[in-house]
Amino acid sequence: MPLLTRMLNAPLSIDVRRGAVAALGDLLADKRIATEGRVAIAVGRGQGDQIAEHVRPSLAECDVFQVDGGTVDAAVDLGTKLRGGSYEAVVGIGGGRTIDATKYAATLSGIPMVSVATNLSHDGICSPVASLVHDKGKGSFGVVMPLAMVVDLDYVHAAPPRLVRAGIGDVVSNFSAVDDWLLAAEECGERVDRMALTVARTAAEALLHQPGSIDSDRFLTVLAEGLVLSGMAMSFAGDSRPASGGDHEILHAIDQLYPDAANHGELAGLGAAFCYHLRATHLGQGAERLAEILACLGRHGLPRFPADIGLSTDQFADAVLFAPRTRPGRFTILEYLGLDKGATLKAVEEYVQAHGG
Repeated sequence: MPLLTRMLNAPLSIDVRRGAVAALGDLLADKRIATEGRVAIAVGRGQGDQIAEHVRPSLAECDVFQVDGGTVDAAVDLGTKLRGGSYEAVVGIGGGRTIDATKYAATLSGIPMVSVATNLSHDGICSPVASLVHDKGKGSFGVVMPLAMVVDLDYVHAAPPRLVRAGIGDVVSNFSAVDDWLLAAEECGERVDRMALTVARTAAEALLHQPGSIDSDRFLTVLAEGLVLSGMAMSFAGDSRPASGGDHEILHAIDQLYPDAANHGELAGLGAAFCYHLRATHLGQGAERLAEILACLGRHGLPRFPADIGLSTDQFADAVLFAPRTRPGRFTILEYLGLDKGATLKAVEEYVQAHGG
């Protein structure tokens, strides 16, 4: 299969285990990634520097660049350096912001990227989308997904637990995204890629009832695989549809209206739960799924109600009202219902009262 086809559709290699970083040099020696071995390493703050020093001896020729946050400016700056150095590949090492910036820079430079995730906070670690901050807020940009992915569980265990748990919310939100996609197909005739839909749903199903917690290697492996599958589903679909519905519209609205209320995965899980409340209340569908998602979020200590992220019911209702504006043209349960301000506030209050928030 041609290299470009592989870059557009699925990773060449996925390695999830303890000690995976030690084998990174062997992976980068693969001639399908870099024929001459001239590789750049992009690192974020913290563990990124440590890992870069760990892998540097195994690479014949590499340069290390610091990425200052997940901004468009940082990504463009890195892209300029990559083009100027005639690199054959770039390795992004760090959390979601560093990897998103590196994906964007690699796409601008026309070179493959290897993703080395130090936490599992959201599906951006292996997706064809980069979420980056710019002067008007935060936007999503289409990029080429990583050619290979490495998750070293030793580093994940050392990451802040809150960030690792957040990935659970992002994967579980696939249920809401998939149902919104099917709703758009029914109401608007939108095309559904059944392979992408199945992969996204499978990732969420595998995680929903998975026993254990983020202290377990087995659980972390399922979480990592779920995030990778979500990224692959988006690649198959050609956009973020299988992993981003009304849940992510609410997420992006909160990000814009109430910055730093919570992180991406935490908001995705909460948004998915609320969307299922709307389905159960207005469509008579999804009550069982809502109960499963709330149980999963509660089991892992993730936010389930507006108060859990420091928002009042009025503030959360304002975010829900604003949400459709974050993804113009996307049809979800929010667009289908088209609730006004009074009805939205009533729905939020009923959600909180009915489910114990």
